[in-house]
Amino acid sequence: MISPLAYIHPEARLAPGVTVEPFTTIAADVEIGEGTWIGPNVTIMSGTRIGAHCQVFPGAVIGAVPQDLKFAGERTTAEIGDYTVLRECVTVNRGTVDRGRTVVGSHCLLQAYVHVAHDCTIGNHCVISNSVQIAGHVTVGDWAILGGTSAIHQFVSIGTHAFVGGGSLVRKDVPPFVKAAREPLTYAGVNSVGLRRRGFSEEQVTSLHNLYRLLFLGGLNTQDALARIEAEIEPFAERDHAIEFIKAATRGIIKGPKRDRAAETELE
Repeated sequence: MISPLAYIHPEARLAPGVTVEPFTTIAADVEIGEGTWIGPNVTIMSGTRIGAHCQVFPGAVIGAVPQDLKFAGERTTAEIGDYTVLRECVTVNRGTVDRGRTVVGSHCLLQAYVHVAHDCTIGNHCVISNSVQIAGHVTVGDWAILGGTSAIHQFVSIGTHAFVGGGSLVRKDVPPFVKAAREPLTYAGVNSVGLRRRGFSEEQVTSLHNLYRLLFLGGLNTQDALARIEAEIEPFAERDHAIEFIKAATRGIIKGPKRDRAAETELE
């Protein structure tokens, strides 16, 4: 159903079964997949690609030009995967020449007032809670959860299955499989609850605890900790993924807790 009170540019491409509610504007060079619901008072600008069976709630603005003074009008996109929900007043900006596109994956939930800036890549199955502000060029891995009102610095990477506590200021990279909280943001243990919910075995969770104890609680610098991890922990997929992420961190990773708080950190 497409409301006669909505404006849809004749060059926009809407698949069968798309619903567009009143007072929504859809520009040219927009593609919307089958079964997606576009609520009232939504603005979808040129360069937007929205997958199938998504929900876009009132006040959302998708595909606006980047808030980047270097942007020179280059042709870029804002891409939303399948089965993703964008709640009230979410904004997702197009990319710049740097990456060419901003991507939000499939099966994600972006709650009210989330902002995703230019050239970000958000993985699949992510939950971005209310009023999280994500600056440009940020990468968020699959299954990550970002607590409400957090602010993510540009160029930061947040690993798969990571959990960031509400109200956090994320200035450094957050490795995969961990919880991060407090100010300044520090390691707060392995995200064991989330991992178990997603089918990780007790052996996998225990191995990740051992890995991150060496990294964050062993009193070693990152390079020495990685050397010990590679020497002492048998290879497994999650170990190798964590090591690769940490080695690739361009902004450095979050720190471990102060030594007098280490025991508290490992309580689950």
